[in-house]
Amino acid sequence: MMADENTATSSQPVENRSADPPIFKHLSPKTQGLLQKVQKHRQEQERQDLNTMTANEQTFIAIKPDGVQRGLVGDIISRFEKRGYKLAAIKLVTPSKEHLEKHYEDLSDKPFYKGLVAYMLSGPICAMVWEGRDAVKTGRAILGATNPLASSPGTIRGDYAIDVGRNVCHGSDSVDNAKKEIALWFKEGEVISYKHSQAEWIYEKP
Repeated sequence: MMADENTATSSQPVENRSADPPIFKHLSPKTQGLLQKVQKHRQEQERQDLNTMTANEQTFIAIKPDGVQRGLVGDIISRFEKRGYKLAAIKLVTPSKEHLEKHYEDLSDKPFYKGLVAYMLSGPICAMVWEGRDAVKTGRAILGATNPLASSPGTIRGDYAIDVGRNVCHGSDSVDNAKKEIALWFKEGEVISYKHSQAEWIYEKP
């Protein structure tokens, strides 16, 4: 996140006058400094309002090896973007067996566990973090049901998958699990915080 510019003091005129109205250059340095402080406070308040509107909930979404190999990455990203969610992190990875066993440790007693891990090891995975209001719940709705045959047309799995063992993508099933999965797949500093320029066109101010 970029640091704020230094606030002008009573002895310092505002440096960037090109964006200021012509009358601004006729004001005293003290008045310029006061106006800059007011502007910065207003901008900070707007950022806080947008943060309140979006709630900043994050979810972990992974495009599995079949989705990557079939060239579905661009379309899946587009669906989240068009819905209004903000991409906070993305990378193409080939995780280790130990990493995947950690990710799916809650399924370790299931008969399909070994096959699932082997499938996830078969190719690169596109790991992402998406951010916005109700990102976890809505993210899973965008993906569709775990079994593609039970997924509605218009969802990712409903449009692009048939077999539950090749269901294209993974999405966090709870806010708590999203936090755990994000921490597992991304290092500190890889999840980026920034102002979403379209937020005011997506969320109504309270």
